[in-house]
Amino acid sequence: MIRISELKLPLTALPVEVRRASDAPSETDEDRIPPPHPEAALRQLASHALGIEHEDIDQLHVFKRSFDARKADLLAVFIVDITLKDVASEDRLLAKFQKHPHIQATPNMTWQAPCHAPANFGVQEGQRPVVVGFGPCGIFAALVLAQMGFKPIVIERGSPVRQRTKDTWSLWRKKNLNTESNVQFGEGGAGTFSDGKLYSQIKDPRHLGRKVMNEFVQAGAPSDILFAAHPHIGTFKLVKVVENLREQIIALGGEVRFEQRVVDFDIETTSAGRQITGLHMEDRNTGTQTHLATQHVVLALGHSARDTFTLLYERGVYMEAKAFSVGVRIEHPQSVIDAARWGRHAGHPLLGAADYKLVHHAQNGRAVYSFCMCPGGTVVAATSEAGRVVTNGMSQYSRNERNANAGMVVAIDPSDYPTDVASWQAAFGEADGLKWATQAQAMAAQTPKAYHPLSGIVLQRQLESKAYVAGGENYTAPGQLVGDFLAVRASKEFGEVVPSYKPGVSLGDLAHVLPSYAIEAMREALPVFGRKIKGYDMKDAVLTGVETRTSSPLKMTRGDHFQSLNTQGLYPAGEGASYAGGILSAGVDGIKVAEALALSMVGRPIHSGQNGMAIGYKKSF
Repeated sequence: MIRISELKLPLTALPVEVRRASDAPSETDEDRIPPPHPEAALRQLASHALGIEHEDIDQLHVFKRSFDARKADLLAVFIVDITLKDVASEDRLLAKFQKHPHIQATPNMTWQAPCHAPANFGVQEGQRPVVVGFGPCGIFAALVLAQMGFKPIVIERGSPVRQRTKDTWSLWRKKNLNTESNVQFGEGGAGTFSDGKLYSQIKDPRHLGRKVMNEFVQAGAPSDILFAAHPHIGTFKLVKVVENLREQIIALGGEVRFEQRVVDFDIETTSAGRQITGLHMEDRNTGTQTHLATQHVVLALGHSARDTFTLLYERGVYMEAKAFSVGVRIEHPQSVIDAARWGRHAGHPLLGAADYKLVHHAQNGRAVYSFCMCPGGTVVAATSEAGRVVTNGMSQYSRNERNANAGMVVAIDPSDYPTDVASWQAAFGEADGLKWATQAQAMAAQTPKAYHPLSGIVLQRQLESKAYVAGGENYTAPGQLVGDFLAVRASKEFGEVVPSYKPGVSLGDLAHVLPSYAIEAMREALPVFGRKIKGYDMKDAVLTGVETRTSSPLKMTRGDHFQSLNTQGLYPAGEGASYAGGILSAGVDGIKVAEALALSMVGRPIHSGQNGMAIGYKKSF
């Protein structure tokens, strides 16, 4: 097959789907069946690019479609894969265009299992691998292990996705927080209550992202995620997709145990080093504790499992503090963003709700950038701890809510994290807080400075507690209008933009909630962003605080074999370990870790290639 990129057509050349009534339900399968591609026009463009007759093309498949809005006349840009009727001539054409940047051989993107479990695997006690956490990383680690015959056991502290949805809505509607079943914890992970974005900037030479996408489609996701430049699924559709993936894991011999929280790790120290030998779990409904023997554990914890991070630190698992970002959610009318991004084409049914990506380097040295942009979505309550407020963004597949929202966040690093005893005791309690604050102060006094691995959690909890108090101590979030924020005055009433955050927004002054350096940088960035996207700094846009869970506050560093640097058999993975950032990259990391674990179990070497690939076999492409 031959892959041709940069085939461009005017938007008017594309078939347009028939839109349903605006008041019709927005989450049915029939709602968003993609219209056919302009195949005849694409065949003409492809044949012209190759210098052949269009009749010579046997099949044409659209691999990717994006939109170029840099000029008034918006263009659709395609990447296509073609096969010729005379297959032998494909090699001749590829040789002819070997230096052409937009013509190449179509890569083989089929995932190949590096190994398979031996017969009767899992009969012996303690033989089966364990996956802790059932978000995107844990799901794909468990799925791939199951597909290779290793019958994984999944331990998930939260509830199955449908019960979890009820628990989450209870916070949003009734201000009742379930600390074990919420936006952060439960089947599907934090990605379930998000935009379901399936794009990433990771390098993916083995096309593992395609494996993730194909599995999603087979589990019921819309087929257009396979060709959309910025694919997304949306929360309602993700619920069923996640359930179907779980059922596939179980059908292949895996097991998923919900509402079981890991409360301890068995780690033995021998002449060969430290080795994980088992887990202790507590049933959150009965309090019953159980033990599970295993020497292979995937830690797919997610970025908010602070109690488990603390436990791992106490057990001596190597980890280090890392940078992340803090800020707010900003909401605009989606129509403002559409007009700024699409111009006269705003509202075109093929374009849908527009998104954006912004960055500004402030004079105080801070980077301010948009994060997790959710077109046509809502701002959601995302806390997992009592007495704290956290925001996140979410969209349904239809993306047809009135507002656009995104995180507007400021980069911070471990030098910003507190070392004073009071802050640590507020975060971890009197005894542990004093002990770890003393450690943090001693590390900060070193030359060069070092930072306590748990110090990022201290800052997160500090800001989230401030937001809880500023919002009224009932999970209402603190907010401020952009005009007032720039004018350095508290807000008293809403304007054109009605905030979508539930349980609600209490207006005031966000300078009382976030660090001064973040406030200063955001005030500088907003007018700059307004020049890039007209209306971005509109006075009635709403800022809702706080956004603190942009990524994990620590890194559980692993070596070339994907295991913890100092604990054999422990495989840190995904967002919680700081090896992913989003659904797609987390799924990819779950696959790579599962491959490495499987190869270890069968005693085969792992070849670490570019970007930490675990391949265990030679690439066939």
